[in-house]
Amino acid sequence: MDEKLQALSDVGAHIAARFTDDVESHELANGELTVVVGAQAIQKVAQFVRDEANSLFKICVDVCGVDYPEREKRFEVVYNLLSLKHNLRLRLKVRTDEDTPVPSVSSIWPTANWFEREVWDMYGVFFSDHPDLRRMLTDYGFDGHPLRKDFPLTGYVEIRYDDVQRRIVYEPVKLTQDFRNFDFLSPWDGMTPTLPGDEKADQQAAEGEGK
Repeated sequence: MDEKLQALSDVGAHIAARFTDDVESHELANGELTVVVGAQAIQKVAQFVRDEANSLFKICVDVCGVDYPEREKRFEVVYNLLSLKHNLRLRLKVRTDEDTPVPSVSSIWPTANWFEREVWDMYGVFFSDHPDLRRMLTDYGFDGHPLRKDFPLTGYVEIRYDDVQRRIVYEPVKLTQDFRNFDFLSPWDGMTPTLPGDEKADQQAAEGEGK
């Protein structure tokens, strides 16, 4: 194991030893360290990995969501962290369901503010103690969360500007073209007996027989 992988392994073991009741798992795979912690412990774990001398993950590069509808806790919130001091990266994960909020880490990493807003907007994961949890990619009156696996592909409503009313209006989604029904039972139906270009092959074969 090279020096960097050893350092990551030591960081994972150190976090697991420090938070024995809160760390659900830690794994070093493909040169990356992932630590899964309980949702209610994310703030104290985040504070620790930011300030601990052997970690110093001062930068929250990204916070994103993942949806696994088949799980009881269907959502994962993923925190991608960077330590410039040690040139290491850490991935923290917490799991939650549709109703259980996750404590915000925006007071620990200010960059997490808009990242958490995006996760709320796209997945519907609520972050408690967030200073300004509003939608940011969809409209404030938008219904649903577009990156959930059960969100309909065509959405619920569409928004447009009405020239007559001179205002923005919301309407139920109307497909401009009906879904087509394809019959895949007989893929050769409708094909001509001779495909374009086949006549050349027949002609060459006839010439070969005549020689």
